[in-house]
Amino acid sequence: MKKFFQAPIKGYQMISRMLPASCRYYPTCSEYAKWQFEFNAPHRAMVASGLRILRCNQLFEGGVDYPLVPYQPLKCPCLCNTNRFYGKISIHYWLVPKNSTHYFVLKDLYDTHLDFST
Repeated sequence: MKKFFQAPIKGYQMISRMLPASCRYYPTCSEYAKWQFEFNAPHRAMVASGLRILRCNQLFEGGVDYPLVPYQPLKCPCLCNTNRFYGKISIHYWLVPKNSTHYFVLKDLYDTHLDFST
């Protein structure tokens, strides 16, 4: 279901690379929408992305505005004692806590590989 909503966004991003940058926010509105659809339910992502696009004009200051998503972390205290991942994992996004139930989504700039095999 995520790919259904992300396909038009990816198409728009391919076309917009040929045009001058006009978004007042970081991450751009299309990247923000893509992250929202990846981490939220479609109805929440649609509302959050629509509100962000409405704020992207000269009446608002702009700046850094990371997506905010609800997330419940794992409650297993033994996670760090076991080799759960059996080797390397790729980090694509970092979740930075805002409060106990909501997290900011930040994209990893580098293709980070963590090795848990030792």
